[in-house]
Amino acid sequence: MKKMTQPTTVSQITRTWHLVDVKGQALGRTATIIAQLLMGKKKPYFAKNMDCGDNVVVINAKEVVVTGNKEKKKKYTRYSGYPGGLKTRTFEELMKLKPEQIIKNAVSGMLPKNKLQDEMLKRLYVFPEEKHNLEDKFNKE
Repeated sequence: MKKMTQPTTVSQITRTWHLVDVKGQALGRTATIIAQLLMGKKKPYFAKNMDCGDNVVVINAKEVVVTGNKEKKKKYTRYSGYPGGLKTRTFEELMKLKPEQIIKNAVSGMLPKNKLQDEMLKRLYVFPEEKHNLEDKFNKE
């Protein structure tokens, strides 16, 4: 009789909360860690076709660091769909306006491009400073 590996079921998935402080951390390196937590790649029951990941809270988003000249040269573009609707901003400009968007964009680029991507990104909470409204998720001691 052969023993087969059992497929992961929805009832096996448990979601925990992770707090990530990106103060002084490199953007790309922390984005990979966050993406792995959102996908659940380190879990023993990981399956590519299921959303097995955890909830991630990122604080101090406006103190994230990039190396080299990326602060002035890195560009973020978005398009409204209308003629003349292409908007471009540098890293420096976006850091002043919406620092949480920088983290979300970096993590989104590292997640798989499938129908689970939106579900994973819903569990990412980014705050520009140390204060956040999800402290009750971590103070269960």
